[in-house]
Amino acid sequence: MKKALAATGRLLRHVCVAPDPGKVRLRVASRAVLGVGLAVAVAELAGLSLTASITAGLAALLALFTVADPTVRQQAVTTALLPLAGFPVLALATVLHGAPLLRDLAWLLVVFAGVYARRWGPRGHALGIFAFMQFFVTQFLHAVPAQLPELFGAVLLALGTAGAVRFGLWCIERRVPPPAAPVPLPGTGLARPTTRQAFQATAACAVALAIGQILSEERWYWAVGTAWWIFVNTASRGETLVRGFRRVVGTVTGIAAGLLVAIPLGGAPAPTAALVALCVFGIFYTAPLSYSWMMFFVTVMAGLLYGLLGVLHPGLLLLRFEETAVGALGAAVGVALLPVTTHAATNAWIQRAVGCVHACTSAAARRLAGDPHADPAAHAAELDLLLSRARLTLAPLVHPLSPLRARKARARHVLDLLDACARESRGLAAVAADPDASHDARLAAAAWRVEAAVHALVPPVAPKRPQTPTEAALPAHHPGAEAALTHLHALEHALTALATPLRTAPGSPLVPAA
Repeated sequence: MKKALAATGRLLRHVCVAPDPGKVRLRVASRAVLGVGLAVAVAELAGLSLTASITAGLAALLALFTVADPTVRQQAVTTALLPLAGFPVLALATVLHGAPLLRDLAWLLVVFAGVYARRWGPRGHALGIFAFMQFFVTQFLHAVPAQLPELFGAVLLALGTAGAVRFGLWCIERRVPPPAAPVPLPGTGLARPTTRQAFQATAACAVALAIGQILSEERWYWAVGTAWWIFVNTASRGETLVRGFRRVVGTVTGIAAGLLVAIPLGGAPAPTAALVALCVFGIFYTAPLSYSWMMFFVTVMAGLLYGLLGVLHPGLLLLRFEETAVGALGAAVGVALLPVTTHAATNAWIQRAVGCVHACTSAAARRLAGDPHADPAAHAAELDLLLSRARLTLAPLVHPLSPLRARKARARHVLDLLDACARESRGLAAVAADPDASHDARLAAAAWRVEAAVHALVPPVAPKRPQTPTEAALPAHHPGAEAALTHLHALEHALTALATPLRTAPGSPLVPAA
C-alpha cells in the first residue's frame, strides 16, 4: 500500500510540474472548458431538454478532444464531417434500442468499422471515435426515436459552437501547429495494424458486452466503452494490458472521489456544472501525461452527470467499477487474438527513431556545409514524436509492477540512451540554425561516424560512404563547429551504447554476472 501511495504521489507531482512549452496544454484545456461550456449554454438557451444538453456537451468535448489533423484547415473539415459519421449511428442506436440482439450486432459492426477507419489517419481516427461514442451516448441517456430531431439539433449546435471557439475565438493551432503524428508501422492484410486491431477490438467488445449484460441489463455499455477506449492509441499486447490496468486504477480513484463529491451534491445544478467544468479541464490537461489521471476525471464527470439525471447512488458507482473490470478483461481476451508482442513493436519504433537520428545528423551536416534547404529541426521534431511512441511501447516493461527485472533495467537503459539521442539532436539542430556557423571538415568525419553507428544498429540499404580523413588533422573554423562536434560525439556514443541492450537476449541481464 505504501508503495502504491508513493507511486501515486510521484505521478501527481509529475502531472503538476511536467514541462508545458508555450503553455499549450493549459491553453488547450482552458479552451475545452470554454467550448464545452458554451455548447451546453447554447443548448439550454435553445430550450432543449437536459438529455439534449448533455448530448451537446459530450459532442463538443469529443470534437475538441479527438480531432487532431496536422493543419487547421484539415481540422475544420474533419469537424464538419463528424455529423456524417455520427448521425447514422445515433439514429441506428436509437431505433434498435428495444431490439437487444440487433442492437448488439450493430454496435459490434460500428466497433469494427470505427477501428478499421484509423488506417485513414487522424481524420479516420476521429470519425471512428465519434461514431462509436454516438452509440454509447444513446445507451447512456436511454434515448428513444422520438428524441432524434432534438438530439440531431443538439449535436449540430455543439459542433458549431465548439468549431467557432476552436477555429475563430481561440485558434491555438495557428500559432503553435501540432506536430504530425508518426506514420504507422507498415503491413498488409492482417499484418496491417488497423486491420489487426479491428478484429481485436471487436472481439474484446463482444466479450465485454456479453459479460457486462450478465452484470446489468441497463448499464452494460460501460464494459463495452472500456474495452473500446483501451485499444485507442495502442499497438502491442503489453501496451493494451498496461492501458487496461491504468484505466481500472483511474476508475477506482474516480469512484472514490465520486462517493465524496458527486453523491453529496445530489445533482445540484450550479456546483455540479462547476465541477464538470473542472473535470473537462482535467481530462484535457492530463491526457498527454497520464491515462490514469485522465480516467479519474472522466469517472468523476460521469458520476456528476448521473447526479444531474437523478439516478446516482453508491450501488451505481460500484457497478461502474465492475463493468470497467469486465471491459479490461475483454480487452485482455481480445489482445490475445492476433497479438503483436511488445518486443516486436518496440524494435520497430526504435529502428524508426535511429533512422531519424541519422536523417537529422545528415541534414545538420549539409546545413553547416552551406545547404540552405537542409532542415535538421524538422527531423529533430519527428524524433521527439517517434521517441514518445517508443516510450509507449516500452511502458509495459518499465511498469512498477513488472516482475521482469532484467528486462525492466534494459528497457530503462534504452530509454535513457534514446533520450540522450533526442537531446543531442535538438542541440545539433539549434547549432545548425546559426547562420554564422561555417563549414568545418571535421563535421563530415563525425557525421559519417554517426552514420556508421546507425548502420551497426539498422543495416543500410545502400553502400556506405567512403571514409574521410581523421578529424585530428583538420583545423577549426567557427565556435559553432565545436558545439556541433560535441553533439555529434555524444550521438555517436549513445548510438554505440544502444547496441548492447538491443542485442541482449530478452531474458538476460544487461551486464553478465561475474
